[in-house]
Amino acid sequence: MIFTLRLKTIATMATLAAANTVLAQEAPNYSRDVAPILQAKCASCHNPEGIGPMPLLTYEQVRPFALLIKDRTSKRIMPPWHLDPTVGIQEFKNDMSLTEEQIDTIGAWADAGAPEGDRADLPVPMEIATGGAWQLEEQMGPPDLIIRSKPYDVIANGQDQWWMPDVPFDGLDTERWLRAAEFKPSYPLGKKVVHHGHAVLVPENPEQGDRRSVALARYGVGKSWEIYPEGTGMRVPTNGHIAWNLHYFPVGVGGSGDVVEVGLWFYPEGERPELETAGEAMFRVDGLNGMARGQDIVIPPHGYQVLQGTHVLDSPAIIHSYRPHMHMRGRVMTMEAIYPDGRKEVLSQVDKYNHNWQISYIYADDSKPILPKGTVLQFSSVFDNTANNPINPDPEQWVVFGRRGVDEMNHAWLGMTYINEEQYGSAIAERRARQETLRVSQ
Repeated sequence: MIFTLRLKTIATMATLAAANTVLAQEAPNYSRDVAPILQAKCASCHNPEGIGPMPLLTYEQVRPFALLIKDRTSKRIMPPWHLDPTVGIQEFKNDMSLTEEQIDTIGAWADAGAPEGDRADLPVPMEIATGGAWQLEEQMGPPDLIIRSKPYDVIANGQDQWWMPDVPFDGLDTERWLRAAEFKPSYPLGKKVVHHGHAVLVPENPEQGDRRSVALARYGVGKSWEIYPEGTGMRVPTNGHIAWNLHYFPVGVGGSGDVVEVGLWFYPEGERPELETAGEAMFRVDGLNGMARGQDIVIPPHGYQVLQGTHVLDSPAIIHSYRPHMHMRGRVMTMEAIYPDGRKEVLSQVDKYNHNWQISYIYADDSKPILPKGTVLQFSSVFDNTANNPINPDPEQWVVFGRRGVDEMNHAWLGMTYINEEQYGSAIAERRARQETLRVSQ
């Protein structure tokens, strides 16, 4: 009897061992399943010269953080992509979010003990630009022109700092059309302390009817460059001065002589694109209808506030990108279009806004909104000054408008090109033709 039980026990253990072996063989492994995901979605920041807190390029680097990676990806904290996936446009050129399948793969791999797998299955290593390199250089070559801020001495500790020098601009012999721009803080210190900034060209002698300023580049952690759509450019005059507005935030390390650079890529000399853009345009959600900017931002301790702003388009327009801007209590910003026929559509909603990331959501070519004249753009913002907000520095405080991170702002930056009625009709017809071709091919 005892002998029979022992035989059954041994048989059961053998069966469990065999089952575990099968499960281990079926479980995702790093080399074949996880490494391609991390390389595509994480390595651009998580490398020795990136802004990520640790590199995630090899199994030895990744293995100790397997459960942490599972936690952050399952909660959609990482990679940073704060759009609501259930509403609005979902096709973007720079989508860094993970699919449910990718999240499940990472979770199953971590739960299985984070097996390495066969190194022969590893993807070909990607080439990662050095910390001080231009991100657009591989795609567009070196910049045609580089402008630089005046040096700034970064303090190690303290509150928000602003550096707003004026620098002469005389780098062009003739008016040119801008194709792309990249905002590059210094490496390594600048990338840690420059939170966001603007480089605006103020023409020396603006002609009658010209804009008073040209925003060559705007920056936020998560948005460092902008490439205008094909056939679209920004007109840049020959001279003037660059008005820099740089927001530094101390992180415990000081340094002297920090310089920010902006690289500019132009269309060939003499070439004029079909459409002219002003780049990112600000659409306020606060202080409208004659009220001073931000005067309506009053968020009580342990409370919430909802604000809404509307803007009527005086001409047709194409929206290329959407970038909400709030501070530490900002949680949600929704952009809706109310069309002249009364139809209402949510274009995009950021429902997990995080002030630490200033992400520009760049619409795919066949998804970017093409809006008729008379469309109302309506923006709705939600502020959360409670302890439930994970980046709220102090829910005991009243919060009002201000430039500091602990104060609040409330606007959206839209990469936008205004067009005329003929161009609007052509854009709509071309999109419908592409959609019909795609439908037939399917």
